[in-house]
Amino acid sequence: MSKPPNFDRLLFGSEERIMRIGNGELGGKAGGLVSIAQRLEKTFSGSAGFSARAGANLRADVKVEIDIPRMVVLTTEVFSSFMKQNDLHEFVKGEHSDDRIAMAFDRASLPAEIVGDLSALADEVRIPLAVRSSSLLEDAMYHPFAGVYATKMIPNNKPSRDERFAQLREAIKFVYASTFFEGAKQYRRSLKDISQEEKMAVIIQEIVGTRIGDRYYPIVSGVLRSHNFYPTGHAAPEDGVCSLALGLGKTIVDGEPSWSFSPAYPKAPPPFNNLGDMMKYTQTRFWSVNMGMNTDYDPLGENEYLSKGDLSDAEFDDSLRFIASTYDLRSDRLLPGVAKKGPRVLDFAPLFYMEDLAFEDLLKDLLKMGEDELGTPVEIEFAMNLDLKKGLPARLGFLQIRPMVVSHEKVSLSEDDLKGDNILVSSEQTLGNGCNEDIRDIVYVKPDEFNPDVTTQIAKDLGKINEQLLEEEIPYLLIGLGRWGTSDPRCGVPVLWGQISGARAIVEAALPDMDAGMSQGSHFFHNVTSFEVFYFSLPGGADKTIDWEWLSLQPKESETQYVRHVRCKESLRILVDGRSGRGVIRYNG
Repeated sequence: MSKPPNFDRLLFGSEERIMRIGNGELGGKAGGLVSIAQRLEKTFSGSAGFSARAGANLRADVKVEIDIPRMVVLTTEVFSSFMKQNDLHEFVKGEHSDDRIAMAFDRASLPAEIVGDLSALADEVRIPLAVRSSSLLEDAMYHPFAGVYATKMIPNNKPSRDERFAQLREAIKFVYASTFFEGAKQYRRSLKDISQEEKMAVIIQEIVGTRIGDRYYPIVSGVLRSHNFYPTGHAAPEDGVCSLALGLGKTIVDGEPSWSFSPAYPKAPPPFNNLGDMMKYTQTRFWSVNMGMNTDYDPLGENEYLSKGDLSDAEFDDSLRFIASTYDLRSDRLLPGVAKKGPRVLDFAPLFYMEDLAFEDLLKDLLKMGEDELGTPVEIEFAMNLDLKKGLPARLGFLQIRPMVVSHEKVSLSEDDLKGDNILVSSEQTLGNGCNEDIRDIVYVKPDEFNPDVTTQIAKDLGKINEQLLEEEIPYLLIGLGRWGTSDPRCGVPVLWGQISGARAIVEAALPDMDAGMSQGSHFFHNVTSFEVFYFSLPGGADKTIDWEWLSLQPKESETQYVRHVRCKESLRILVDGRSGRGVIRYNG
């Protein structure tokens, strides 16, 4: 992989879409984008309705422009200089809170040799920017670090260059600081075969989006995966899965409600019991960059410049025209589009009725291109803009590509195998494939003590137990209520991956009043698949599918008010059939 050219201070006036500052490494995320850039042009230039953008000139008949949003990479050499000149290596060896680390980094000075380039960038560019991590260890096949480090988005619209430069500088140092946040350190401790020192490159990238009033956001964000661990209807695992959301992709990667479907069957009936459930469990809020007055100055916060709107805000922005359907009370059905009055549902149906867009073919081509480039199943993140009035022309920004891990070990389970004695957990919605007979320890959230108001404390309790088990190199089974890794504490336990990284099997039991499907596009989900962690999803209430009584009788190792750690006398037997989606966890005696 050849390195991109040096930054020439004319990012938007150059034919080059990717440049670098420094002579070090690009990191996993940036390296993946550099390797895919030429493949994009080769795959889509000249194809029906699609064109990859290499330079400024485009054919007049192109309906969808596909590109990697312009970006500058601060290489790992810049990070090393920053750490050395500010004497931060010794500081990060100490026991400090994330806020204290972020504050120390914010007070540090960036290397003088890059200040001129960054100042020139702030002078030239006036659109919102995403400042993303791209570490050496990030996006490796079995160690993806997905969502472990920070991304900070900045509006970059202040009239003064100095103010824009200050925002950029603060964002870069925040991403650097996230290298040493507790979640990242816990995550790295779970990787026993990692010997190299972590170094951070940073991507400064234009955000694909449209400014509407004080909000800036893409009409569509998506995560596309070439293997679907939860196929429904006629879809097969190899048909893949796509998750779509209105606004910034944070909705998907944080595990919030989004719209998931198979690219092979985009118009298939969604897996909801009724229209009421669909309106309840689909996306109703969206993220955008706040382009107005920012009253919450918080350079140590990842979401400092982000705001959250609801569907009424999107309706006001007129951004639902090509992505929403309307519930018609008379016919009791959804009508694609927003021509009629009524409740809106973000099912993205209008996209698939736009013949000139050929959205279904575009998704399939993206998957094939990614698999050809990496030689393995892939996960792709993208953002797309549409003309608010006509739909087309459109622009799709290719944001990230990661390899996926898909096990092909043969395990066969029938419905009868999920019944009988000595069964701790059984499910017909599991992730993974294979057998594990090495687990004796179980960490579980006590159902009688569970309350959505205490989920943040539950996450802290789990982090402490996880750290102890990691030090002792003891794998464990994790059982909880609600969605793991959610950004909404009311929907489950908002753990970071580093807080449960020692778990080799995870059970997610639906809450009685919350039965939404798993967020397959999330960073949390990607880590589960990449580490080949067995994942059991239990819809309809945990009390019917988990043997809580047997759990309560097991010898206690440790306990908090909300979490209990037990150790069985004999190992559990965990079986997951990746073809049927069935899984069972059995105990002895």
